[in-house]
Amino acid sequence: MFDLLIVAVLRNTEKQPLFTIPERVEMLREVTKKNGPMWKWTYSKACSSTTARKRGAGVVLRGIRAVSDYEYELQMR
Repeated sequence: MFDLLIVAVLRNTEKQPLFTIPERVEMLREVTKKNGPMWKWTYSKACSSTTARKRGAGVVLRGIRAVSDYEYELQMR
């Protein structure tokens, strides 16, 4: 479906994550290494839309962990 997937690990300064950004990027590299060179990783302190715009993304796929994530995203439309 896509020639290149850019996975952005974003930092929310209001949260204390269990893993550091480098640790999260390394975990992503490990689980996606079998998929070849179509993956690239980046991290940012900016919001996802700003990061996507800077990277020239045509499509943004977002992970949803709970229904509340979906409801929050829906209100942003």
